[in-house]
Amino acid sequence: PSLQDTVVFEATERFPNYFSRPLDAAENVAMQWHVSREEQDKFAVQSQNRTEAAQKAGYFEKEIVPVSVPSRRGMSENKVQFPRHGSTFEAMSKLKPAFAKGVSGTVTAANASGINDGAAAVILMKKSETDKKCLKPLAQIISWAEAGLDPAIMGVGPIAAIRKAVEKAGWTLDEVDLFEINEAFASQSVAVVKELGINPEKVRNRLSCREDVPSHCSRGFASKLGLDSGGMGARKMTGQRKVLRTLKEVRES
Repeated sequence: PSLQDTVVFEATERFPNYFSRPLDAAENVAMQWHVSREEQDKFAVQSQNRTEAAQKAGYFEKEIVPVSVPSRRGMSENKVQFPRHGSTFEAMSKLKPAFAKGVSGTVTAANASGINDGAAAVILMKKSETDKKCLKPLAQIISWAEAGLDPAIMGVGPIAAIRKAVEKAGWTLDEVDLFEINEAFASQSVAVVKELGINPEKVRNRLSCREDVPSHCSRGFASKLGLDSGGMGARKMTGQRKVLRTLKEVRES
């Protein structure tokens, strides 16, 4: 018997196409939505730089619970595994396509997410329960939606899901203050923004572009914080709530 990393084992031995399918999909999305290599690299390096700035400013400290793991080197430190500090567009643009054969590929190790260890927790309950327990909710879920699509372009699922959720809420896209779009690959994030026609300044990793939001609100997506498989939804909820609260405080000040 041996100890197996289930994420790696399931993806490489039991289901060998698990990783190749998303990677192929990222290239398919780039081609179908005409997302160039330059667009992907610029999007990715901006997210890297802003995540680095937020990390150095201590922006993530209140979201991270220390986990002590003994090792030969002593106790592990409470640090985020990503991003890659000091990233530049020039360096990123020199990387060869990581997944597509030939020179036509645009997805690289730098504009795609890494897989790392991670966990997150969120408590959900009915409003009646919060009233009964005299709890003050941090956020309220107004609407939600899910959507299925061809696995060959799986990265653009948020297009249909966002439209459905906004419609169910009785809103318009313009009324949404902030969009959290997963950046497993930069190509899919750029494609979603293009297709929905939303204001790029409302996409969370571009917050520091806005003059009305403090620079410490800079955040990053999965390609910069790493892909903690199975924990992305909870982690995004905690981060999104924090940024929305900051936006509210800025408006009221």
